[in-house]
Amino acid sequence: MRLDAYLSLHLSDCSRSRAADLVRRGCVLVDGVVRKSAYKVKPNDTVTGWVPAPEPVDVEAEQMPLDILYEDRHLLVLNKAAGVVVHPSAGHASGTLVNALLYHCPDLEGIGAERRPGIVHRLDKDTTGILVVAKSSAAHQGLSAQFKARRIDKIYMALVAGDPSNESGVIDLPLGRDTGERKKMAVVDRGGRAALTLWQVQERFGRATLLQIALKTGRTHQIRVHCMAMGHPIVGDPVYGQRRSVLRRLQNAPVLCEILKRPQRQMLHACRLGLTHPISGESLTFEAPPPADMQSILDALRRLNDHMS
Repeated sequence: MRLDAYLSLHLSDCSRSRAADLVRRGCVLVDGVVRKSAYKVKPNDTVTGWVPAPEPVDVEAEQMPLDILYEDRHLLVLNKAAGVVVHPSAGHASGTLVNALLYHCPDLEGIGAERRPGIVHRLDKDTTGILVVAKSSAAHQGLSAQFKARRIDKIYMALVAGDPSNESGVIDLPLGRDTGERKKMAVVDRGGRAALTLWQVQERFGRATLLQIALKTGRTHQIRVHCMAMGHPIVGDPVYGQRRSVLRRLQNAPVLCEILKRPQRQMLHACRLGLTHPISGESLTFEAPPPADMQSILDALRRLNDHMS
């Protein structure tokens, strides 16, 4: 097994990328020698190391509105709006959820990785819904362990193009970077990471369908890529939606075509999150209704359904 994979497997609060970073910084030794991430761990190897103290966060606190569903000393659960980037990155140094969290929770600094204090999972910029944030180191470790062990119940609503032939299904396709465009993800034959998505039909609108989706893994853009892979891209998705192709299929359904032209983002919403409180052990479940733009599209489709029937 690779050294970074070995560390990620045996440390409770350490992702593969975090492990690789520790190795790269010389914080991990094998038999007293600095090795690379690709080093293959062998029987009788002695692996030692240390985790440096978190570096000071260089992100400014900003006062921004937060739709808070739950909060205590250790957890913050919120309903993320569309258009909000979760953590700072190239081109998004301010106006992110982390900026807002540092204002709302000044003690959050130092929880987790340097530029992502308290963040244990994320939603894409234009995906809405429930997000949990750790407010203490103990909560961060506990939540990270639950995500790693796939004990978090993550349920999404997705409006997709087309009419699936089955009522439910499983998509088990590995994901990796698109070799043609590095900012995109794709289903890959080699070198990808396992990705498992479960879906079930909630409502049918003829040539569009509302799905309930359960994520068993949390890969980047997983739902969006998997829906495209099964031939039913998410309505409004500017990257994986194949918008022109979808609308061409609706040329003989002008009213439906006009409805599905409205979304300016992917119609994907994290509607339910279930977890075990990392400190108290209490089982918690949170729900959030779809945002106004998604609800208006669903209402229009339901009215059209009623009219057609």
